[in-house]
Amino acid sequence: MIKLLKNLKVYKWAVLAVLVLVFAQSMSDLYLPTLMADIIDKGVVVGDTGYIWKIGAVMLGITALGATAAIAASYYSSKAAMGLGRDIRRKVFNHVERFSLQEFDQVGTASLITRTTNDITQVQQVVIMMLRMVVSAPIMFIGGLIMAVSKDAKLSLVIVAAMPVLVVSILLILWKGVPLFGQVQKRLDRLNLVLRENLTGIRVIRAFNREKEEKVRLTQANADLTDVSIKVNKIMAFLMPTMMLVMNLTVVGVIWFGGIRINNGGMQIGDLMAFIQYVMQIMFALVMASVMFVMIPRAAVSAKRINEVLEMTPTMVDEGTASADREPGTLVFDHVTFSYPGAEAPVLSDISFKARPGEITAVIGGTGAGKSTLVNLIPRFYDVTSGSIQVNGVDSRDVPQEELRSKIGFVPQKALLFTGSIADNIRFGKQDASLEEIEHAARVAQATDFIERMPDRYDSVIEQGGSNVSGGQKQRLSIARALVRKPDLYVFDDSFSALDFKTDATLRKALKKETQEATVLIVAQRVSTVMDADQIIVLEEGRVAGIGTHDELYATNVVYQEIVKSQLSEEEIA
Repeated sequence: MIKLLKNLKVYKWAVLAVLVLVFAQSMSDLYLPTLMADIIDKGVVVGDTGYIWKIGAVMLGITALGATAAIAASYYSSKAAMGLGRDIRRKVFNHVERFSLQEFDQVGTASLITRTTNDITQVQQVVIMMLRMVVSAPIMFIGGLIMAVSKDAKLSLVIVAAMPVLVVSILLILWKGVPLFGQVQKRLDRLNLVLRENLTGIRVIRAFNREKEEKVRLTQANADLTDVSIKVNKIMAFLMPTMMLVMNLTVVGVIWFGGIRINNGGMQIGDLMAFIQYVMQIMFALVMASVMFVMIPRAAVSAKRINEVLEMTPTMVDEGTASADREPGTLVFDHVTFSYPGAEAPVLSDISFKARPGEITAVIGGTGAGKSTLVNLIPRFYDVTSGSIQVNGVDSRDVPQEELRSKIGFVPQKALLFTGSIADNIRFGKQDASLEEIEHAARVAQATDFIERMPDRYDSVIEQGGSNVSGGQKQRLSIARALVRKPDLYVFDDSFSALDFKTDATLRKALKKETQEATVLIVAQRVSTVMDADQIIVLEEGRVAGIGTHDELYATNVVYQEIVKSQLSEEEIA
């Protein structure tokens, strides 16, 4: 929590203003009961109307001053707390952007969303409370105690007797409730995860008639969160009644013994009224402190979760400053082995090949052969376990990640579009791309036909997740996004799977002309997509089973023969 609060240094003047204003508000609140006692003892009792009006005007002025200070304190505390939340949220987002896929897998997307939203909101709320109460509660407590003793020291023993009961009650309640706050946040993570999977996977859920089962799963996650939340709130629900009971019993005690003191002539009526007000202020200060004791532990849990993200060191860092321009377009895998963290066996083992500019290199293999893992290593989504990958003649680990990825036009296996226009989505590959460049990329990607049919053409809006375009259209727009970049190396990870054979063939023909000076790496499931490649790499269980052209592999490689025969007829093979 303290680590996050250090970010308040930026708002030191706002924090200072809050402290001064809260101090002024507290002092005005402490002074009012004394003035009220004067009105009763020196005005009401003796019938001095002029004195009542005079002191009453002073009380109104002090009240106005206190109210103004309270409003200004609320403004500056909100400004500081909201600014802190904004800064932490930006800091978390910027830090997460540097994560490799390994860190994303470790924390989980749903948990990262919860930490960036709900957890930071918890910290914001407690900061607002702290800025207001961290000064106000001690002043009201100590000041009220001093003023009460100054009115009647003997009567103050009633407060002393009530204090231990109140403190012990608060500590017992917190001791029971605080450990549950961590469970609340974890179960909120789980609820977000289930909800996110249901919303993003609604088509699959409906296709397999799994609505009932998913409702049960969501209901269970929701019930788990509800149960622990109710448990916490049941415990915390005892706090306020306990406080009020002790407070009211204390006031009864003050009135009882105060009445005896008045009868004995040891105290005036006005002083008793003021004393009761000071008792209420002391108790209210303890109420504020107890609220803080409830909020701070929960915010501390949230702060710990935020710090876990901020303290997580990305496994991939820029270790060198070499320029990836020595051999433009070349891609070399040199005895590459890769294992996922915690995996028993490598996903890829001793992979070696070279892809040259002007050539098309294809990767094919059965499901689980390691094709997608191989292409994810090229832009350094993961780092190799051993061996090296050279892009443009330089080890990818010696090049800044931003520069490395600027040389690559990457089309992922799952086509992803962003909310915005078609032009914006294609321009995602090159921010300063002109309309002519966008149209050219779309034409090569065979996307012009469906774009021209849309009402606003390139200004047509793509909805969230590209839900208003088909799978094949999403793939073509993703390909256009890579083409507009004009990189040295194109990587297509099974990017033609949703296209019909005619569009696939036309697109590959157009790509060959467009990428004559670049290196092209295609991962595909269909033999027809890779038959014309300059070299085909056959993967089997994470190892290279063969490298060569279609004819060479079909003549000599058993694995490739099996793949071809499973997809093509004898006439097509011939």
